[in-house]
Order: sequence, then structure tokens, then C-alpha cells
Amino acid sequence: MSAPDRAIRGARPLARARRVDSPARPIASALALPAWHVDQIDRSHERCAALGLSRIEAPDLSPLGRADVGVLRERNRRLHSQAAPVMEMLYEQIVDTESMVVLCDASGTVIHSIGDDDFLARASKVALAPGADWSEAAKGTNAVGTALVAETPTLVHADEHYLHANHFLTCSAAPILDPRGNLLGVLDVSGDQHRYHQHTMALVKMSVRMIENQWLADKHRHAMRLHFHGRAGHLGTLMEGIVAVAGDGRIVGANRSALEQLGLPAAALRRHNLQSLFGTTVGALVDRFRQPLAAPLALHTGSGRCVHLQARFDWPMWSGAAPSPAAAAAPRPAPAPARTAAVGLSHLLTGDTKIASLVARLQSVIDHDVAVLLLGETGSGRQTLARALHADCAHAGAPFVAVHCATLAWPQPTGLAAGRAGEAATAPTLDLLLQARQGTLLLQEIGELPLPQQAWLLQWLQQRGHATPAGPAIVCTSGHDLRPLVEAGRLRADLVHRLAGLTLQVPPLRERSDLQVLVPRLLERAGVDHSLALHEQVLHRFRQHPWPGNLHQLFNVLRSAALMAGAGPLITLDHLPAEFMAEPPATKARTDQRQTGTSLNELELDAMRNALRDAQGNLTLAARRLGVSRSTLYRKLRWRERAAD
Repeated sequence: MSAPDRAIRGARPLARARRVDSPARPIASALALPAWHVDQIDRSHERCAALGLSRIEAPDLSPLGRADVGVLRERNRRLHSQAAPVMEMLYEQIVDTESMVVLCDASGTVIHSIGDDDFLARASKVALAPGADWSEAAKGTNAVGTALVAETPTLVHADEHYLHANHFLTCSAAPILDPRGNLLGVLDVSGDQHRYHQHTMALVKMSVRMIENQWLADKHRHAMRLHFHGRAGHLGTLMEGIVAVAGDGRIVGANRSALEQLGLPAAALRRHNLQSLFGTTVGALVDRFRQPLAAPLALHTGSGRCVHLQARFDWPMWSGAAPSPAAAAAPRPAPAPARTAAVGLSHLLTGDTKIASLVARLQSVIDHDVAVLLLGETGSGRQTLARALHADCAHAGAPFVAVHCATLAWPQPTGLAAGRAGEAATAPTLDLLLQARQGTLLLQEIGELPLPQQAWLLQWLQQRGHATPAGPAIVCTSGHDLRPLVEAGRLRADLVHRLAGLTLQVPPLRERSDLQVLVPRLLERAGVDHSLALHEQVLHRFRQHPWPGNLHQLFNVLRSAALMAGAGPLITLDHLPAEFMAEPPATKARTDQRQTGTSLNELELDAMRNALRDAQGNLTLAARRLGVSRSTLYRKLRWRERAAD
């Protein structure tokens, strides 16, 4: 090591101490670097010193020749093709921050890069173009090279770079792994150190998970893919685990979230099979999930953890899989062939005129980039309509992403006033946008989105038309009219105008005339014998019921009644749940309404209050009796109480 290098190396601890306290480095002082990060940088610097790298000499900036770059890209063609769309989406989140998004292969050589035009000229000094070598051996400590060595997400900020020539950079990188845990490459965001933002690393890691999930889906597209999570609401997000299963039950691949949830390294996971991992069989899953709308299955992993699981597979290829032993022993009708169109809008036509009108209007806006607002009561089928609309669109193969606006941790739009939309995006937001890109984004209960987040969403919608013309289709739902919220200042009128290109009212179950068509469909969805018939008394009772929980409540009542009926051919009054039988019929409620002028909203509030009283204040029991979720009952009670006040 040269004398200047030894002097610089010896002064490094003092420089690190100044990083936190010196007012000259306001960005670095905000990093609050943990001890493991400091140790990681120290070990990298020691490796660089052992390699004989000089910190003060100009680095080698000569990239590969054009022919070699072509060979490099061809060798990594699959990685490049799957990463490029995600890189574009990631760059949209950091636009105007003087940054670049860089994809490197497993050796640290740049495959592809996109970035800010103003930053490109300056970045050329450190060679971020395709063909540049960013391994530690070539460029010293840097996010790409150090992430390759450590195989973990890595931040290298300012003077943490070993070479002085790179001190003006801040870089956040994360390794990309294949389903077997092998290193594919690195995704990196590099920018001017003074434009550092704490969310950059979260954005990079979320983008890497998108690439890894796409790689897994493509590599094992003919396998059965199990999507699971400990919380059912996290299915369909980047937090879900995905495991690929061969026809004989062998585990052939998994994404990073699956390994984290199961607490297993990739090699150990591949020693398991479906039975040892989840306690079930291929035949049982094929039998349950051959219908695309089957509810998630709750089961326990080999370690005893409860998870919610959905299986996805190509039905024609897996239709010959052996059924589960229990299913094989029980007499049942032959499985119906796959019906791709069964999830589309036409499948929802049941003879009810209101539903037919609704479907016709939705079909008229398919693939016309018209935002749809669906109004209706909880459980009336708004999400089913949104999914059916997605299934009929040209982008049906793209993701369908549903999120409840009251539960999502939307970012505070601190950067919007300065035109820094990228700084405002956090990991949950990027999660949604990346998944729904060119698919459908369902925003549930848009009226419950807080005002600060409404500004963020409005700006994203405005920018979407310019930056991503092929962005996601937008569908919103609300359980009540949005006009009072706008008049009260709780909802932005300009946001409503953008989201209500087509506003439709979804009828509640009590106003529909297709009960006899819905019953066998819901029985089939519940996984019970859908050949069961309703006794005339049951049908009469159903027609007189107010159904405050709508289709959700009907589904739960039918499932319980079918289980009570067993092998019998009829569902009778004796099979209906006691709490359902205790509820008053709708005819009396309508008579009371005519006599007292009580609105349906007040009737609903009374029904919820009565259920809560009968359950002695137990919100979970009251929700179960109403056929709705606990969170839905709490939210509706809270909103109704505020409206009454």
C-alpha cells in the first residue's frame, strides 16, 4: 500500500465520526448508520487494500467493446428482458433526482442502465454505461460490487466509496437471486450524494422482488405455484411467498419471501415435498383450486405456522392429477372442464335485469381507459365485478391488485410541491404500482383515503398519462355516495372527477331477483355439493330476508347449512344457522320504513347495533352473525355514528 493510501486509510475512523456530527454533511448525518453497515464497509475497504487498489488514482473507465456488450446482453437476455420493465417503473419513482437505474450481471458488469439526462454526463466519469465493470476488484468499494460479495442489499454513500473519484455518488443495490438461491445479478440506483433519499433502498428491494417473482413464474410456468402468507390480506402482494411444485409433489423453486416465512434456505427447502411442507397433496390442491374463484385454504406448515394458501396452475395440464384420498373415496360429480370465460362479465349474467344493465355498461368501457367507480353496500359483489372486468380486458394476463384505502400506509406527499414525486413514493406504494402495471388497480372505499394521500394519488394519476400510457386500469369502490364527502371537504372534487369516468350502482342482494341462480354457484364456490336444493320454506325465507351482509352473508349461511345437511338432498329450515333465523324478515323492516320514514341507511345501522347488543359487545361474534368481516363492521359503525352526529 502506498504512503498516501496508508494515510487516508488511517484517517478513516475520524472521517466516519465526522459523518454523523458535521454540519457540512446534512445528508450523511441523516443516515444514522448501524454498526453492521460500518463493519460491512470496513471489510470491503480491507479487501480493496489487499487487492492493491489505490484510492487516489483514476479508475479504469474503459468499458467492453460493442461486440462484447452484445455478447454480454445475449448471455443475460432473459434477465435483461424481465428486469427492463421494472427498471422503467422504478425510474418513474426517482425521476428528477439526478439518479440512474443500473442492472449488472453476476460479475458486476453493467447490462443496462437508464437515468436522468443531466446526470448522465457527470456519471460518464465513473462509467455507468453498459459494459462497465463495477466489481470490487475494478472499482473498489461500491454498492454493486460489495452487494455481490456480501449477497445482501448494500448502501454505499459518498466517501464510503473506496475510490475518491466516486465520492460524489450515493448508491443503493440489491442482489437478484433465482428460485434456487443462485446469484443472477444486481439492481442498483446511483445518484448524486446530495440527493440521497432514505426510501431508495426500499424501492430497489421491492423492484428486485418483482424481478425474482417474474423469473420464478417464467421458469416454472408449467408447475403448480403456491401463493401463501400468514395474513390472507397479503396474498397478491410482494409480501406473499411463492413455492413451485412439480407434479410428483417435489419443491422445485421458491421466492425470497417464501424462504423468509418458512425459515429455510433454498437448498433445505428443495429437500421437502408438498406433504412435508404443507401437509397436503397435489391432488387435494387441484381438486380445490380447479375453480379460479376458490377461497384461500388455511393450513399449517411443517413448523406449525398457520398460513393462507392459493394454488395456481394450468388446468388442462394438471387436470389428470390424482385427487386427494378423501376426495377419491367420496362419490362426486365428474370435474367440469376449465372455463376461462367463467370469471368474465358474461358469467355474472343471472337473469336479474339490474345486473344485466350493469354488465352491459361495464362491457362498453372495456379497454377504453375509463376509470370506473362502483357504489354499493359491503358484500354486494363490487370486487367480483372489478375482477370480471379485468378478466375481459386485453390485459387480463397482467396482475389484478386490490387495496383498501383505509389500511394502506400511503406516503406523505412531502416532495410533491417541489415536483419530486419520486421522493414521495415508499415501498407500499411502489408495491402497488409495480404489481398493477398494465393490469388493474382496485382502490376499495376511496372515500376513506386521507386528504394528504389524495394529493399524492391525484398527482400520480396526472403523471401516469404522460409517463406510462399503458398504465393500470383504475376501478374504485365506495359504500356510500361521495358527494357529501366532497361537500364536507373530506374528499377532493378533482380526484373524484378523475376516478368517476363511469359511476355505477351495484344493487344489494335484497333487490335482486336471481336468488335461485346464485345459490348453486355459491355452493360450488364454498366447495360443497352444489347439487343440494333449497326447500320451498328456505327459499321463501331467503326472499324475505334483508341480507345486511349481502352476498357475503348468503355465502356463509349456505356453507353452514350445506354442512349441516350432510348427504341430504335438501337444505331445510332446520339446517339454517340459529343467528340467521333470529333476524327479522325484510317485509317488517320495509313496513316500519314506510310508517316511520326510516331510511335504509338507518335500518342498516339499527341491524348492526342490534347484532352488537345481542353479541354482548363482542364485535367478532356480531360480524359473524351479520356475515361480514370484523373490520367491515367496525368501519361501517364508525362511519354511520359520525354521520348521525
